[in-house]
Amino acid sequence: MSQAFLQLKEIFLSGGPVMWPILALSVVGLAVLLWKACEFRAGRKNARGLGFVSTIITAEPMLGILGTVTGIMQTFRALNAADGVANPMAATAGIGEALITTAAGLIAALILLFPYNALASAIDED
Repeated sequence: MSQAFLQLKEIFLSGGPVMWPILALSVVGLAVLLWKACEFRAGRKNARGLGFVSTIITAEPMLGILGTVTGIMQTFRALNAADGVANPMAATAGIGEALITTAAGLIAALILLFPYNALASAIDED
């Protein structure tokens, strides 16, 4: 496997369990948008399925925020487990999870947002 793929996999796994629903919704959203784009090119212009993509675009940042909360909770658990001994390194995994899931949720939503708006606008014009 390429080095870039391994780094991406490591970042993904560092994001914690919330990364899986973000990934799943992204794949489904992209599939629906590709289906709608193919329909559009074939002359079938309808909005069926676009509401679902809109819901995905709304849900992904919320999942990112959920990952932020779970990451911060992990940070507090790690700090509490230190029994009063301050260890800043104990907090890094949770903070990393929080930041990664926040960014993933926002990036995933933005990737879907622009083609969604283009398709929705093109359908509205007809």
